[in-house]
Amino acid sequence: MQDVAMMTKPVDTEPVLARPPRKILDLREDSQPFGPIAPLTSFHTGNSSVDNRIEKAFYDGELPADDAVLQLYRNGVLVTRIQRAFSLGMFGESKRRKLVPTRWSITAVDSNLSLKLMTRVRHHPPIDEFRVYKYTYLDNIYVGILTPESWKFEWIEAWFEPELLATSFPDVNMAEDVEKSSYVSAEGYHPVMLGDSEGFRGRKTYARPGGCYYSARLAVSEYLDSIRRQAGAIMLREIHPGYIMPVGVWNVRESLRALFKTPFERFDSMDNAMNHVSNIFEIPKRGWMETSALLQNAYFQRKISQFN
Repeated sequence: MQDVAMMTKPVDTEPVLARPPRKILDLREDSQPFGPIAPLTSFHTGNSSVDNRIEKAFYDGELPADDAVLQLYRNGVLVTRIQRAFSLGMFGESKRRKLVPTRWSITAVDSNLSLKLMTRVRHHPPIDEFRVYKYTYLDNIYVGILTPESWKFEWIEAWFEPELLATSFPDVNMAEDVEKSSYVSAEGYHPVMLGDSEGFRGRKTYARPGGCYYSARLAVSEYLDSIRRQAGAIMLREIHPGYIMPVGVWNVRESLRALFKTPFERFDSMDNAMNHVSNIFEIPKRGWMETSALLQNAYFQRKISQFN
């Protein structure tokens, strides 16, 4: 499997199983879908060229895993390929390498890369306007609000089907981590909200939305570093009933990357920006403010400069 992870193109494989696969389909929002499983007796692969960038990191038994991940990212290796190799225990000091569950390898890579990028973003000058970005995919509506201030970040998801949220995030405590919106749609849907945030110095605890939070943070910090600017970022996502099954956190990362490639709208105040957002989402402004710590802070906490 490690050989396959280093190859530049897909190759023919021949797995030999100890018994017929067990019928199972694992669908979660924090990892890619998994199909039938069975014990593996042997595994044969065809031939293909090796990605020298990954091969170099693999054979460097003294290079820390975090440094290997960052080095590969800067050398243009796809994040998904880095995550796959990380999961197979291909990076780090030789004596400390071990297999990592896929869902944790994805989050570890997204988290570590975003932390590195955030260090750079904090030294860039802030933007000088409020910006609103919009992107729609798979019956998900994404909105990004960038604010003219120092780095801070928030990710909030609004699930119109609470049952899908419960099955997508088995680790989420539906009684404690999730908030019910006061909004009820014309079709009778009562969305539930799941979100978390961090300030300029980042966070020390695991975010309640899990892997999606860190995938979103990577996409945002990646974009800000690319334009050499700093900003507050409030990232909002409406998940409508047409999103019938979770496909993994890659969906969030790639959707937000696409979002930042779209034209944005400029505003001179948070209130005007949020009025525009209300025209995009089904949930009204009040519904988002009930959950968003950064929106509440923007509306109700007066800045020191206002007293001058």
